[in-house]
Amino acid sequence: MKKHIIIVFTMSLLSVASFAQNTNDFFSKADAFFKTYVVNGKVDYSKIHNEPKALDEVLKLAEGISVSKTDASVYQAFWINAYNLSVIKGIVDNYPLNSPLDKKGFFDKTTYALGGKNTTLNNIEHKLLREVFNDARFHFVLVCGAVGCPPLISKAYLPKTVDSQMTKQTKIALNGSFLKVNAKKKRVEASQIMEWYKGDFTMNGKNEIDFINLYRTEKIATDFKLSYFPYNWKTNTL
Repeated sequence: MKKHIIIVFTMSLLSVASFAQNTNDFFSKADAFFKTYVVNGKVDYSKIHNEPKALDEVLKLAEGISVSKTDASVYQAFWINAYNLSVIKGIVDNYPLNSPLDKKGFFDKTTYALGGKNTTLNNIEHKLLREVFNDARFHFVLVCGAVGCPPLISKAYLPKTVDSQMTKQTKIALNGSFLKVNAKKKRVEASQIMEWYKGDFTMNGKNEIDFINLYRTEKIATDFKLSYFPYNWKTNTL
C-alpha cells in the first residue's frame, strides 16, 4: 500500500512538472513568435505564410495545455495569447485576406484546438474571458486581425505581467488612436468597440467617459458628448 502511494505521488509530481514545462515552453515560444513577426502593431503575414513552422509549433503546444480559471494570471495570459495566435493562423490559412470578415465564419465558425478543447475565437473572447472576469481591458489586448483593433504587441502576455500589460495597452489605446477628442466642440469620438460592448464599459454605475478617464492622462470633461467612429476592418498586415 505504501509503495503504491509513493508511485502515485511520484507520477503526480511528474505530471505537474510536465504541465509546467509545457506551459513555460508555450509562453516562451509565443514570445519569440510575436517578437519575430510583429512590428509596430502590424503582422508580417506574408513571412508567416512562407514560414509557418513557428506558428504551427506554438499552436501545437497550446493544444495540449490545460489551464484553470482559479489561477487567473496563467489562465488569462494563455487565452489572450491563444486568441491572438489563432487570429493570425486564420488569416495565414486564408492568405491573402483583405479583411478577416472576408472569410465567412472567421470568428464564430472556424475552430481551433486549444487548451484541450475545440473552440472558436468568439468563444474564447466572450465565454472563456469576458464572461468569467468582467474586465473591459480584454478589449485592448484581444486583437482581431484588423486595423481598427488596438495594436498587437511584439511579445507574449505572461502570467507574471499580464495584469500590468492589460493596463498598459488600455492606457495606450485610450490616450491614442482609440479616441478622437475635440475640446472646442466638447466632443469625443471613440472606437465602435465601445459602442458594441457598452455594457463592459458601464459596469458598477459608471459611464463610458468615467471608464476612459481611469486610463487617460488628459481627462475628458463629463459634459463632453460621446459618439463613435467607424471600425476599420482592413487586415493589420505589415
